[in-house]
Amino acid sequence: MSVPKNALKKWEKVREFALGLPGAAEEFPWGESVAKVNRKVFVFLGVDDGTYPLGVTVKLKGEEAHAHALTAPGAEPAGYGLGKAGWVRIPLEETGAPAAELLCDWVEESYRVIAPKRLIAELDGQ
Repeated sequence: MSVPKNALKKWEKVREFALGLPGAAEEFPWGESVAKVNRKVFVFLGVDDGTYPLGVTVKLKGEEAHAHALTAPGAEPAGYGLGKAGWVRIPLEETGAPAAELLCDWVEESYRVIAPKRLIAELDGQ
């Protein structure tokens, strides 16, 4: 199963943005890509090999951003009980999926919820 090019481009942009945040690191628990800060996941990137539809899962504390993310085509509260804590999975292969810029805004919001204050200060100083 091949991944649509535009979805893959968005995914690559989001991954690059996430890993460019202060203190961010990529790890592969469960064989999936995640971006962590301070040993805590701030975005689940999943896999890009076509075995599972491309998507990103972010933690959105702000009610507005959370509600907005859930309006994306196919978006849903994350599984494993994470949805209750504000995590939202946003598929990238759906028609009308959010633009990379908006996804990056959500990744940044998720980062700000999880990152230590000193790294947020570093981000704000960039």
